[in-house]
Amino acid sequence: MNGYNFEEYLQEKEPQKREKGYAWHTAIGLQAVDGLETSGYLLDVAEKSIAGDITFEEANQLIHSYYKENIKHTANDRTEEADKVSVRIAQLLSEKSFVLSPAQYISIHARLFDGVYKYAGKIREYNITKAEWVLDGDTVLYGGALDLRATLDYDISQEREFSYKDLSMDQVIKHLAKFVSRLWQIHIFSEGNTRATAVFFIKYLRTLGFDVTNEIFAQNAWYFRNALVRANYNNIQKGVHETTEFLELFLRNLLLGENNELKNRNLHISGTLNAPKCYENKNNCTLDCTLDCTLDETLVLNLLKKNPQMTQKQLAQKINKSERTVKSITAKLEEKGFIKREGGKRFGYWSVQI
Repeated sequence: MNGYNFEEYLQEKEPQKREKGYAWHTAIGLQAVDGLETSGYLLDVAEKSIAGDITFEEANQLIHSYYKENIKHTANDRTEEADKVSVRIAQLLSEKSFVLSPAQYISIHARLFDGVYKYAGKIREYNITKAEWVLDGDTVLYGGALDLRATLDYDISQEREFSYKDLSMDQVIKHLAKFVSRLWQIHIFSEGNTRATAVFFIKYLRTLGFDVTNEIFAQNAWYFRNALVRANYNNIQKGVHETTEFLELFLRNLLLGENNELKNRNLHISGTLNAPKCYENKNNCTLDCTLDCTLDETLVLNLLKKNPQMTQKQLAQKINKSERTVKSITAKLEEKGFIKREGGKRFGYWSVQI
């Protein structure tokens, strides 16, 4: 993650600046759920927005113009995505309007990813799997493509009818953890599901009277995603059961101001993996502190360690990326000396060098 520091804005006495500071802090922090980083230019735009020098509409326009005029930057599509989506998240979190409905959820995704994904605001039409570091390369079972809208409608209707009256805070937090984990597990969007869910959830919490400052989301975005994964994964043979305990710790910090330890290594299904400190510091390396690897590169490395014969097409299907993206990932891993292609194209395999 780029080295940004909004501390002075988070301590602002002027409410409007403080709220904008929290919104931007969260917007940028949430990009970590997909292993993304924002540019230095985005940080300059954020500071101008917080100071009140520009509106969110002007911030959007500045970022749009920046990537339109600076062709060299468009090669890094993911940084462009992170910048554009960050502006939109900050704007949405600064708006007070919200309705607990499927339409609102879908609308948030559409606003966040318009022009970024061709399927922004559209329900996916195919089944997916995603290799997860926290599951040692395994995947959560996501909602089936044919049932997504019906499942979404049902879960949100159940939440609308749910009464929090007379519940203790422990019960409230347990229920909220189950609600957001179910919502996320449906995974109605092909990409950007976690970021859309986080924005939707933050805005919903405010309607329940919680003064959500968003800083916990900003600082622990990757933990939040891993906690969602663990809340929806079972592997009886390995003695792993779905649990919301990690989400509950996150929510207790968020809503009650507690200071529970939120470490990604605690979520890994091995129960013993000592995740590197560099990862806890928001670098994307999950294999070794000395490795300069992104989240997608890490997933590919893990898969190739298990099955060196995997083709780029198979890798693309496993991590839910295009073959073009996987070719770029393997090329970078070869450049870094982490993998090496052995044998011919047809009968060869990937030799992992670490």
